[in-house]
Amino acid sequence: MTVTIVGAQLGDEGKGGLVDVYSEDADAVVRYQGGDNAGHTVIHDGEEYKLSLVPSGVVRGKTGVLGNGCVVNPSTLFEEIETLRDRGLDPDVRVARRAHVIMPYHRVIDGIEEDAKSDGNLAAGTTGRGIGPTYEDKAGRRGIRIGDLLDPAVLRDRLEYVVPTKRALVEDVFGIDIENATFGAGEIDPVEAFDVDALYEEYREYGDRLGEDAMTVNAGEFLSRTLDDGGTLMLEGAQGSSLDIDHGVYPYVTSSNPTAGYAATGTGLGPAVIGQGEIVGIVKAYLSRVGTGPLPTELGFVEGQTEPDGGSDDEELATYIRDEGGEYGTVTGRPRRVGWLDMPMLRHAARASGFTGLAINHIDVLAGLDEVKVGHSYTLGGEEIETMPATTERWGECEPNYRTFDGWPDVDWSDVAATGYEAIPENARTYLEYVSDELDTPLYAVGVGPGRTDTVVLERPF
Repeated sequence: MTVTIVGAQLGDEGKGGLVDVYSEDADAVVRYQGGDNAGHTVIHDGEEYKLSLVPSGVVRGKTGVLGNGCVVNPSTLFEEIETLRDRGLDPDVRVARRAHVIMPYHRVIDGIEEDAKSDGNLAAGTTGRGIGPTYEDKAGRRGIRIGDLLDPAVLRDRLEYVVPTKRALVEDVFGIDIENATFGAGEIDPVEAFDVDALYEEYREYGDRLGEDAMTVNAGEFLSRTLDDGGTLMLEGAQGSSLDIDHGVYPYVTSSNPTAGYAATGTGLGPAVIGQGEIVGIVKAYLSRVGTGPLPTELGFVEGQTEPDGGSDDEELATYIRDEGGEYGTVTGRPRRVGWLDMPMLRHAARASGFTGLAINHIDVLAGLDEVKVGHSYTLGGEEIETMPATTERWGECEPNYRTFDGWPDVDWSDVAATGYEAIPENARTYLEYVSDELDTPLYAVGVGPGRTDTVVLERPF
């Protein structure tokens, strides 16, 4: 059986913690899209683990698989594995041979293009990890895949084809002198990033290590065999539904598909296999995001991210929620924009992925407020609508219609987690049940703190 975990909003919903809780019953945890731009935080035995590429379940000793829908920076991969080993863990990580490789020139181009877009207010707020340019090369059929690193002759051919085009893009289109440039705050050697020989030597060594450690797999076959043998799989999405390149707030999106449909494409499992399993939508009890673009229920203002005429003037409340919730990017450290829960966004996400259950996190962050609001619907062009419009421009014209809930007290949330759902303050339960009823989806779990034991589990999807 499979359980697919999908972020229902704009990322940072607490997916890693739920994967950690539910993966106790899984044999393998599989990332099906994204790269090392996906910050997941897991707390185990009082220790905090910040992962950006390795699947969250490895902290529980589960096999972690990076599916063919992922883009992989080998440097990040081995660095995270070594960090986990230094902390006493023995991570078992497999990588799909069909997954594409993030190269240094992808990171360079990512930064250059984001700078160019910022002049026209189209910056997506990327992490600069080269994710978008790698997916562009994948679609353009000029990418380098993990399997190519295992074959030196193929790797050489691929590099000799693609590197001159990338160098020409930087020098001739963007007008940058590579020999005298500095990229990535000194992290990337600008000459070696576009040098076929240097790249070949570095990535051939990565290929040797992947091969020697038997880390690469034909993902679809490997995962199907696990299921055929009676095993269970947790499929882990990164980012969130409204950052989906097809279903999100384009162009302020990621370069892949976090929604559940891509769990099939990004792993090699059939859609019927995914559909016969559980699909759990992860919801943060309020809204947060990093990056530019509209955000109708936004509170406060974040310099360089909030639209000039966007956000409310409640900066004190925004700062309180941001600080209480630790709303700073796991990968970037950037402050996140925060707002009230956006129900039209959740309805859109539930329809796009077909949620069979919900996990709602961070209700403890809102504790102590006199009242909590929810954007129940929008007014657009004088008409009330209950889901997101198809274009981001129209979404930016939406005015939220709020419903107000009485606040709930700050309590001993550890005791609540140990006692169960009925120990959650009554007003918070009213809030949770409103969300469940509106989405016509049962509540599977409630997160009341950052640790593994700080989750009230109502249903175990496996």
